[in-house]
Amino acid sequence: MQTSVHWLENVAFEAKTQSGHSIMMDGSAEYGGENRGPRPMELILTGLGGCASFDIVTILKKARQDITDVRCELKAERADTIPAVFTKIHLHFVVTGHAVKEKQVAKAVELSAEKYCSASKMLMDGGVEITHDFEILEAEAA
Repeated sequence: MQTSVHWLENVAFEAKTQSGHSIMMDGSAEYGGENRGPRPMELILTGLGGCASFDIVTILKKARQDITDVRCELKAERADTIPAVFTKIHLHFVVTGHAVKEKQVAKAVELSAEKYCSASKMLMDGGVEITHDFEILEAEAA
């Protein structure tokens, strides 16, 4: 996997991924930015949410769960000192579907956290405390 990050101006950067996508990153005005894109640390948190959500959807589909939506809400705490690394991250999954089984969602969350999510594994190995929970919402009948 490869990516490149190119400085644009002030504290704005453009990342270009191997898969052909571009992402603008920028800092806050406090650091000379113009808020034209997410902060790099926000992208790390977003990547974790995407990685874990990918696992959840894939596992639940394989378990033949009739899911219509999966949302991952993440909250993180960072160290007060520089480098301001993540110290704690909580992932809250909201799974919507028809007669989705709690046992299957719990298993999907556990498998993602302990086996499949590369981003989670990397952050935990770096000392970040990561916790998870979930809720299941019944989808409206069609």
